[in-house]
Amino acid sequence: MANVIKLRKGLDINLQGKAKTVKRSLGMSDVYALVPDDFTGLQPKVVVKEGDHVKAGEGLFVSKNHPSVKFASPVSGTVEAIVRGDRRRVLSVNVKADTEQQFVDFGVKDVNTLDAEGVKQSLLEAGLLGFIDQLPYAVSTTAEVSPKAIFVSALRDMPLAADFEVELEGNEAAFQAGLTALSKIQKTYLGIGSRQNCKVLTDAKDVEITIFDGPCPAGNVGVQVNHLAPVNKGEVVWTIDPTVVIFIGRLFTTGKVDLTRTIAVAGSEINNPDYVNTLVGTPLKDILKDKLKGNGNVRIINGNPLTGHKAQLEDFLGAHVSEVTVIPEGDNADEMFGWILPRTSQFSVNRSYFSWLQGKKKAYNLDARIKGGERHMIMSGEYDKVLPMDIMGEFLIKAIIAGDIDKQEQLGIYEVSPEDFALAEFVDSSKLPLQQIVRKGLDILRKENA
Repeated sequence: MANVIKLRKGLDINLQGKAKTVKRSLGMSDVYALVPDDFTGLQPKVVVKEGDHVKAGEGLFVSKNHPSVKFASPVSGTVEAIVRGDRRRVLSVNVKADTEQQFVDFGVKDVNTLDAEGVKQSLLEAGLLGFIDQLPYAVSTTAEVSPKAIFVSALRDMPLAADFEVELEGNEAAFQAGLTALSKIQKTYLGIGSRQNCKVLTDAKDVEITIFDGPCPAGNVGVQVNHLAPVNKGEVVWTIDPTVVIFIGRLFTTGKVDLTRTIAVAGSEINNPDYVNTLVGTPLKDILKDKLKGNGNVRIINGNPLTGHKAQLEDFLGAHVSEVTVIPEGDNADEMFGWILPRTSQFSVNRSYFSWLQGKKKAYNLDARIKGGERHMIMSGEYDKVLPMDIMGEFLIKAIIAGDIDKQEQLGIYEVSPEDFALAEFVDSSKLPLQQIVRKGLDILRKENA
């Protein structure tokens, strides 16, 4: 019987534009791109030239410091452009897709007969190992890392997040094969929500299933790690998006790299929010074609409103993105009396507005404004109310800002990732960019310990 962990801290934010469980297929786009910045901590080295022809599954770039870790093209086609930015930093590798797709054949393998090294080598050859993240540092993992445990969270509870059970339909065998393959490397934990009744999840084999019952961010894999196997200095755990588990399973059951995923297209500025089957690296302009309402300035987000990145139509679907959301930008708002109005249609955590009288079920149409400038940090316990982890969030943030590495280690920085502070950033009355602060702290710590 699955273990149940009840969480009381957190906050569910109900936004307008939740995707309906209707799937559509996008079809092939002209150009796809793999973006190195999607793989945190990676220093890319491009291994193709413009004009080269590649097959789906063939490497486009590798890790400069760990050349055995490559990153595979989502499609077959001609390398159209290697886009670079300042100091020749690689921004993306663009591939013009073939009409008839060709795949590198890695061979069908029975995961039940493989050992840990066999699974690892297969992931390296196919360019999928880099899709796995690790704690500490919340970065893309490397071949030399031996994790003490592997964590998969099938619960997505961020605002407007895609329901993984929708993506799981039709991919059940690949998901189980992926879990079995990972269990060959190390003990694997599968976290699910109390309302997820899909038998593929509740009856999954070769993993330890834990039910997390509580508000957002119960689905954050970092929260689940904190409650099941906290990370101490010198230890490493792997954290894997459930879609990547499907990618891994497809590799063993078909012998091909298939980066097709089902994402939610959601938000209050979207016509008929739904789900779409598409590939990693698809242009956002194709995903959002005929979907924008056209109500003026909008914020396109590669991801969900709390942890996603601001994007343009010319950008490409991120490697770890399970939804594309569009909300009002809010920079054209002209409100008489501003914050002093007794609002009834805007969300407030501390009951500053009268909207709290309407209950939790009301869906809000929030825009992208911060509504206030950065100010001095107030030790008010705000973070602790929405951070269900055994760490002192406010003290950790202060230690990162101060650059006190010893204090950061004592306060549990090895256990956190930036997304764990997404809700704290939302409720923070000091308007601090907490996710940026945590990311900077992790990067500095990683360099110090290198």
